[in-house]
Amino acid sequence: MQHGKYRFIVGFLALPLGLYALFVIWPFIQSIYYSFTDWTGLSPEFKMVGFDNYKRMLDDEIFWKSLQHSLLFALVLPVVTISLALFFAFMINVGGRRRRGGPVISGVRGSSFYKIVYFFPQVLSIAIVALLFAFAYNPDSGAINSLLRGIGLGSIQPLWLGDPSLALWCVMAVLVWSTVGFFVVLFSAAMASIPADLYEAALLDGANRASTFFRITLPLLWDTVQSGWVYMGILALGAESFAVVQIMTTGPGGPDYSTTVLVLYVYQKAFRDGQAAYATTIGVALLVVTLAFAALVLRLGRRERLEY
Repeated sequence: MQHGKYRFIVGFLALPLGLYALFVIWPFIQSIYYSFTDWTGLSPEFKMVGFDNYKRMLDDEIFWKSLQHSLLFALVLPVVTISLALFFAFMINVGGRRRRGGPVISGVRGSSFYKIVYFFPQVLSIAIVALLFAFAYNPDSGAINSLLRGIGLGSIQPLWLGDPSLALWCVMAVLVWSTVGFFVVLFSAAMASIPADLYEAALLDGANRASTFFRITLPLLWDTVQSGWVYMGILALGAESFAVVQIMTTGPGGPDYSTTVLVLYVYQKAFRDGQAAYATTIGVALLVVTLAFAALVLRLGRRERLEY
């Protein structure tokens, strides 16, 4: 009986694991192999160069800039996005005042409408979001500076994406706006599964809203928050940041490489400069950074699971 069960499990997992190995693991192995060559990406001929690409990477000033920006994305974006999402989800689910004849715990008025509003950016393609905000950030005809002029703050006219000190933060703001709704819905679904009796007992004991959040909601949602943190960090290091920076910024990645991130630098070296081997070297560094980020979050966030 046991033998038949294991045969069924192996047969069931063989195909998906094989596809995962073919389309995920094998490209990683190929990338590591090509990072030790001088492959241009255009010619089938190449030769081994050892660690030359890695030595070049360590001496590359733009690589260190892009690494710094990617790490800033991975640190700031999850903190801001998840904090906002937790606040909004808490207000939607348990942040309202008690209504006469209603339940002790309820969300703010119109919470169903707010869920739709928060989730709306998820309906839009990230390319459309980037284009919309690129127009909004336009220093001459953009909506943001037009609003400043309309309320009498015409003397404050930032260049936004044209200012090296502001451009990276403008890109981060777009990523927060486009992703926070997903986590609001995710955390709202998790909060809805928490028994209302726990909140009612806490309120009867004199706990306020802040206490119930930190003593009840956050501990019971910790596994979901941790998973969201890893997911958001991977998005910040990967395709989401690439799309926004590629579409919105001058260069792209400018001005003066102030918004260049690792994934964009990989793309530029591979497809703009024809240096595929060096691009795979930077890609290997990005892989290490992503794995280290995920491992660090999972390690620091590990705690005993609470059940209810």
